[in-house]
Amino acid sequence: MEWWTAIILGIVEGLTEFLPISSTGHLIVTGHLLGFTGEIASTFEIAIQLGAIFSVMFYYRERLLSVMTTFPKEEKSYMLIIVLGCAFLPAAMIGLATHSYITEYLFSPKTVAGALIMGGIAILIIERTQTKFHIHDISELRIRDAILIGFAQCLALFPGVSRSGATIMGGLLIGLDRKTATEFSFLLALPTMLAATSYQMFKNKQLLLEENIIPLGIGITVSFFTALVVIDTFLKYITTKTFTPFAYYRIIFGSIVLYLFW
Repeated sequence: MEWWTAIILGIVEGLTEFLPISSTGHLIVTGHLLGFTGEIASTFEIAIQLGAIFSVMFYYRERLLSVMTTFPKEEKSYMLIIVLGCAFLPAAMIGLATHSYITEYLFSPKTVAGALIMGGIAILIIERTQTKFHIHDISELRIRDAILIGFAQCLALFPGVSRSGATIMGGLLIGLDRKTATEFSFLLALPTMLAATSYQMFKNKQLLLEENIIPLGIGITVSFFTALVVIDTFLKYITTKTFTPFAYYRIIFGSIVLYLFW
């Protein structure tokens, strides 16, 4: 694997992981355009998510440290862990059962293109119909709300749907405002992505820890710094704007991919 391929994929991962446009979908398409495909490509594309995970940890380091030091004495810290756990479980169970099938049959540009387009249409519908929000802070989330968001996250097991897109839209549907839904999506990424990435890296460690260890380090580092910028910029953007531009982007990009790979 070439070092420049790792840099490009790291940038794509960092740019797309936390936006509702599907990082996996973009990595699959980018990999095909670069001629980087197969089992090693699928493993590498999941492994470099570590960079994005570390960026969330760094961005929310004070909040996470507060939760760890006050749990279980403080109710807010206790409830945050509970709702994150409840939201994580559905995707963990369903993902474990369907992982092999998904990576074998659904990791292709055409399936990604279809999911991008359909996801874009779904975002447009939700943005135009869901206008009332009654949850303005993560501490207001109930266990039932978290479970529903967790099942929404399961849709992202299909490449091209977008994990952040599914969880944010799920949050909007149950009444979270845009910023709260986005922040919960970022925090939910920690257990979800860490579990998926660790599983994939352990399962295919021989593919990563031989001649590809240096490109892997490059990809993780690049995705970390890129994602860190995206998180900060996206949170500032979403306080006053909607997700509609991302919906149109998904539809346009998905249509182009469908045309190129049909």
